[in-house]
Amino acid sequence: MRVGDAVRLPGPAEVQHLSLPNQRYLGSLGDTSFSAGEVEHEAEAPPQAEWVNLRKVYGLLPDALFHLAGYAIQVLDWDRNFRFCGHCATPTTEQPGELAKRCPNCGLVNYPRISPAVIVAITRGHELLLGRANRFPAYFFSVLAGFVEPGESLEECVQREVHEEVGLKLKNIRYFGSQPWPFPHSLMVGFTAEHASGEIEIDPNELAEARWFRADELPPIPPKLSIARQLIDWFVARETGKVLSDD
Repeated sequence: MRVGDAVRLPGPAEVQHLSLPNQRYLGSLGDTSFSAGEVEHEAEAPPQAEWVNLRKVYGLLPDALFHLAGYAIQVLDWDRNFRFCGHCATPTTEQPGELAKRCPNCGLVNYPRISPAVIVAITRGHELLLGRANRFPAYFFSVLAGFVEPGESLEECVQREVHEEVGLKLKNIRYFGSQPWPFPHSLMVGFTAEHASGEIEIDPNELAEARWFRADELPPIPPKLSIARQLIDWFVARETGKVLSDD
């Protein structure tokens, strides 16, 4: 929520103004407790304030509060979408003592959904592979990513996604890090890998183009919010010893 030039989470006065039903307790940071509730799309913001999209407040909120807000979005998304049993359509009930919903009719228990996805920085000598997805704005590039399929390891997913999207085979796949991605419920698992064989042959259903780039000739890339940017920063630091700015 933006108030003047400041961005912060709504406080008790704003929450009372909104009359949020069915608030869900999230936990505490220091001496402050936090809960989450969903407002109607047409709800007015508190006086002298405006609603702000979560993506736009990265770097404006402290990291701990930003991650807490992301957690709240994921929990509320699950709460909204699992009000009824997916097996028999009976209204679900809260499972005492854990974040879960249980069907009183058939006993099916649902937990908040997390969709794992891999994202990988592929290098070829002193070059990094970047692709521009069809859904990206014009001339906006990033590292490749894709969702994990049933029965697949993370490393197998890296190989499959890259081969499907650009026709390359990889070697030396190594874990880099992970990031919860609350848009709405993904877990991004990052890897680095090296080009093993093949020439770029893009899947036009996924990518508009893909190219190799040196660290000193990068195109427009994601902001520092994402693990995609962390992977690109890793490559630039490896090649130049410098930290890439957003300028």
